[in-house]
Amino acid sequence: MNEINKVKLSRIRRTAGMREMFGMQIPAPSKFIWPVFVVEGQGIKEPIGSMPNQFRYSPDMLIEDLEKVVEMGIGGIMIFGVMNDHARKSSFPDYPYREDGAVQKAIHLVKMNFPDLLVCTDVCLCAYTNHGHCCLFDDCGKMDIDKTNALLAKIALSHAQTGADCVAPSAMMDGQVCAIRNILDENHFQDTLIMSYSTKFASSMYGPFRSASECTPQFGDRRSYQLPANDIHQAIRESLQDEKEGADILMVKPALFYLDIISAIRKDTKCPLAAYNVSGEYSMLHASAKEGYGDLYPMASESLLSIFRAGADVVLSYWANQYDRLFKK
Repeated sequence: MNEINKVKLSRIRRTAGMREMFGMQIPAPSKFIWPVFVVEGQGIKEPIGSMPNQFRYSPDMLIEDLEKVVEMGIGGIMIFGVMNDHARKSSFPDYPYREDGAVQKAIHLVKMNFPDLLVCTDVCLCAYTNHGHCCLFDDCGKMDIDKTNALLAKIALSHAQTGADCVAPSAMMDGQVCAIRNILDENHFQDTLIMSYSTKFASSMYGPFRSASECTPQFGDRRSYQLPANDIHQAIRESLQDEKEGADILMVKPALFYLDIISAIRKDTKCPLAAYNVSGEYSMLHASAKEGYGDLYPMASESLLSIFRAGADVVLSYWANQYDRLFKK
């Protein structure tokens, strides 16, 4: 028998115990962050039609569903504010930094009930502006980056003052991380983390999210400030720039369609790296399973493993509240 015939690769995966011992460690629930949507009011738990098993919550109802998520060991949540009343949106919104805002109320309640849970907050404008963009515009219709960053910083500070552990700017404005780090430090919130959406693509996979958060742009698109899918060099530069500005955690969004970007950035930074398994990636598996093309939770767990294999340390995913069904032995 020649040497090559002595090699039987299947030996090492012959039993379940061997497969578990020699394979990749299953990601712990503490490696997941669950994105949640909050609205004003009480007693509200509104299903999101395009995202099965996800809801718009009033802060009090979020606490009820968080209990079982915390019991599973999920590491944190990312809170998104939603304004269903479009008449209250404006071109220069003040609601997102108000003390009585839905996000601020949710932060307070979550920290009061689950003090050890990592509470992250999305810092952006698109859900609050009447035009649905992530920025402010000047009188000539041009993006006003300086004013946008000042407003983003004000929102981030309001979240930190209410008790958020981590603020996450997603507007993709040049200099947003620096503006937020400065205002946090000036106000004695040096320990508040910044998780930057540092490499966020102008993706076609955000449809269900925009429906859930009522933030579809009313004109144009976001390609002038979000990244093109065909330029890996810009993608890497964006994350490395945010690291220089003081981001504690970098993020790639979306995740499944950009595994190569996750791997490339992982090689160039020692920062913790998050990946956002976005709404379209979540909903397309539900749609596929509904058509009988595969079993839902095995497909979901396989997709999540690919994100960790690519190099992510943490995954933001709508699957997080279903972790107990993802990785059963």
